[in-house]
Amino acid sequence: MDFLLSIWAFFADNILTQPAFLIGFIVLIGYLLLGRPWYDSLAGFLKATIGYFILSVGSGGLVSNFRPILVGLKDRFNLDAMVIDPYFGQNAVTAGVEETFGRAFSDVMLLLLFAFIFNIVLVRLNKFTKLRAVFTTGNVQVQQASTAFWIILFAYPILGRWEILAVMSIILGLYWAVGSNMTVGMTQDLTEGAGFAIAHQQMMGLAVFAKLSDYFRSKDATKETKRMEDIELPGWLSMFNENMVSTAILMTFFMGGILLLLGKPYLVEQEFITDDQNFFFYILQVSLHFAVYLAILQLGVRTFVAELTESFQGIAQKLLPSSVPGIDISATLPFGASNSATIGFLMGALGQFTMIIVLILLKSPVIVIAGFIPLFFDNAAIGVFANHRGGIKPALLFPFLSGVLQVTGSAIFANWIGLAKYGGYLGMLDWATAWPLMAIIMKALGLAGIGVVVVLLLLIPQFEYKANPDGYFLIVDDYDEYYRRYGNTENK
Repeated sequence: MDFLLSIWAFFADNILTQPAFLIGFIVLIGYLLLGRPWYDSLAGFLKATIGYFILSVGSGGLVSNFRPILVGLKDRFNLDAMVIDPYFGQNAVTAGVEETFGRAFSDVMLLLLFAFIFNIVLVRLNKFTKLRAVFTTGNVQVQQASTAFWIILFAYPILGRWEILAVMSIILGLYWAVGSNMTVGMTQDLTEGAGFAIAHQQMMGLAVFAKLSDYFRSKDATKETKRMEDIELPGWLSMFNENMVSTAILMTFFMGGILLLLGKPYLVEQEFITDDQNFFFYILQVSLHFAVYLAILQLGVRTFVAELTESFQGIAQKLLPSSVPGIDISATLPFGASNSATIGFLMGALGQFTMIIVLILLKSPVIVIAGFIPLFFDNAAIGVFANHRGGIKPALLFPFLSGVLQVTGSAIFANWIGLAKYGGYLGMLDWATAWPLMAIIMKALGLAGIGVVVVLLLLIPQFEYKANPDGYFLIVDDYDEYYRRYGNTENK
């Protein structure tokens, strides 16, 4: 047993929780299964791995560039607050799980293994389960396994170690498979058949908002739905038609406002800036780096997505028929219209900050500090999909609503389950909406609640399949043929 656990630990530490290498090995295995020469397979592995590393530099740069600013709001104004951010959430679970429940955090890695295997089994049996996506975003899996560990312990504190692991593995593995599966059609539609789904922290919420966006389409068949890319600004405003320029300007105002609120003395004290550095040019540098990291992210996506799409056909043909890999949500952002990601981010920020002010005014027992990862990756993606499917109105409305839900749901739920006092909660859209709902069902119904949650999750793909039985697997197996039959909306 120790030998098997050491093999698993090596795989988990070096491959499963390292998405770049996991994607690289998926590409390598896929090409080998397709009968490609070893040198082509190796080249595919390298391109996919390097591309994902480039994407990681872009997304990591966005996070590191912004997180100190938001955390600074907590320190600068002495707010006793909880940060909604996956890394703060994971740290909170690590700090509190033994004290609160008397359980070892090391069990999280076993949960990760069992849930991942269950996800693969569910997809392999897709003839019955109708599930088509394998969750491959390892760093996200670790964060979710940590928070799910706490939630299930909260619902069933009397269960033993292996019973808890069994329950968690089933529910988390189902969430990964079902949530990622809900994004298959909409992602194929957005990317014109790129061959991947989303595996992140907002899959269910994103799918719901994408579907709701359809109702904003023009009812007049002779008129096109007005989208952001259709807006041609006149005169000097035309510079906002250029994505990089508009992103730089918008972020200078947004981040500049936060930095001015913090003040130079505080930033000097925290060593973000030196005393002799010009404050205006510091704001400009921080703001323009937002556009830089977005450009890097887009380069990374272009580098690895083509390899992943082509190579996964080998895995789909030989091992997991009619399936796609679920990958980081940031891979979808370059496929959106110019500025839709930035506008989605800003509207989500407006929603979050509005609710934070409301919590302060209501003297809530839990005050939330916005974290950049839910602030950007949830709401930017909602802006991209909402604009693509329903135009400008849902691209403005739904990111704002998401921001409101992220703060409200996280504040109420994290306080209820006891995580708030440890300073952090995962806080992304599904974990402020869907997971609290599942926790309420399990806590209220006891052990019967496990069965209710499992049945509800299993029913979702069945309903999706019944909506379009002929096109359901075709959109994965042959997108060109699917497009010929149904056009560019997967819900036809």
